[in-house]
Amino acid sequence: MPSDDMKLVVPNGRLLLVIPFRNGLTGKMDNKHHVAKNNKIALVGMADRSSIVDVETPGPTGTIGVEINPSGAYRFFHIKLKNIRNELQYLTDVLGGTAKEIEERIAELRSIDDKVHLLQQFLLSLFLRTNEDALFEFCLQQITASQGHLRIRDLEQQTGYSSRWLNMKFEERLGVSPKTFSSIVRFQPYYRALLSNSIDFLRQKQFYLHYHDESHFIKDFQKFTGLSPSKLMQSENKFGRTFYEA
Repeated sequence: MPSDDMKLVVPNGRLLLVIPFRNGLTGKMDNKHHVAKNNKIALVGMADRSSIVDVETPGPTGTIGVEINPSGAYRFFHIKLKNIRNELQYLTDVLGGTAKEIEERIAELRSIDDKVHLLQQFLLSLFLRTNEDALFEFCLQQITASQGHLRIRDLEQQTGYSSRWLNMKFEERLGVSPKTFSSIVRFQPYYRALLSNSIDFLRQKQFYLHYHDESHFIKDFQKFTGLSPSKLMQSENKFGRTFYEA
């Protein structure tokens, strides 16, 4: 982990499993400190805030990370995902003894490929225990297809369900409201554009057409990164770039 890097990680609309197998990880979000201990499986809920990630102790680190598509998270973890929004929880606190057994088996394996294979088998077994929620996944698909520009009233018309019901469904199945998820999805192209061409980023005013105005865009950008676009472009964030693009 580069010592002079910001190590800033921004929301990407997915949940995350991390299993540090060499050195632990720390994270700071909204002045809260989280730790992913060595050989422990940690579940990071849906984030709508940026975080600063670092190693627990100085030195090399090795971590297995699994990003979980928003349409599938509810099939792995049978909890109300709003309870872990912007939070890190150990999987043993969510699944109990089953997760503890997998942790111990993964820790005993020397090969990273073997660790990954065992984890994949475990996650698949969790996934197959729950049937799909076709209505919820339809809503996610519509929001994603519109790049976050679909209005909630449109979802109401397409599904026949009220915004109140849709909010409850999203908070239970994903952890955030449809409006918040839409804003995260809408933010993605702009952040990718900054990563690919930071020099010309602010000159491309057509980006702002998808927001009410430039100030609305800046407000969303600061919400998800903690910085203004110009301030972020002046900062060194190689780890955050690698993490986001992986």
